[in-house]
Amino acid sequence: MEKLSELSIPDNIYNWIYSWLNNVRTHSTKFAKEVSKVSAVTASIIQGSGLGPAAYLVTAADLRPIRAGNRIVKYADDTYLIVPEANSSFSNDELSNIQTWATRNSLNLNYKSKEIVICASVSRRSSEQLPPLCQNVERVVDKLTVLGITLNARLTATDHVSGFLSSCSSLLYMLRILHSHGISDMSLQDVLHYCSG
Repeated sequence: MEKLSELSIPDNIYNWIYSWLNNVRTHSTKFAKEVSKVSAVTASIIQGSGLGPAAYLVTAADLRPIRAGNRIVKYADDTYLIVPEANSSFSNDELSNIQTWATRNSLNLNYKSKEIVICASVSRRSSEQLPPLCQNVERVVDKLTVLGITLNARLTATDHVSGFLSSCSSLLYMLRILHSHGISDMSLQDVLHYCSG
């Protein structure tokens, strides 16, 4: 709320967000006519809420890299650190900076972090010495999905397009099987909408 107060937003919007974050919110899940017990929601950034991504962006507005040339990209509740080769020896310093920022902002980092080293060519990649490994970060060799796009170490679209075509093929196969078992057209459209949404 302190960071939100620095923005030029109307008082009624600020007060509404304050009330929403400070009042007890609850959640329960219903599945197959069974309802879970009600639990209090204590997070200020609520996954899946309309306000969650905006709240994160306001919170993360002051998160910046410490070294010139490095970039921090934020989208919804994801944060990406981009470090060029010239700064690769400072990657752990940048990660420590992010951890310090998170602690200062009462946030816990979700260490599902992954690193990919992108090189101009595979032959050049194998002959070069790779940068040192980063703390708490898994290095992937071939590809990494970023915001739904598959990036590979050569920056070609091959892996993304192949994965997309494979997914489409699987979806079409599933729809054919469901259709052959007599599912109604309306239900088939519902399945297609759910699977592709």
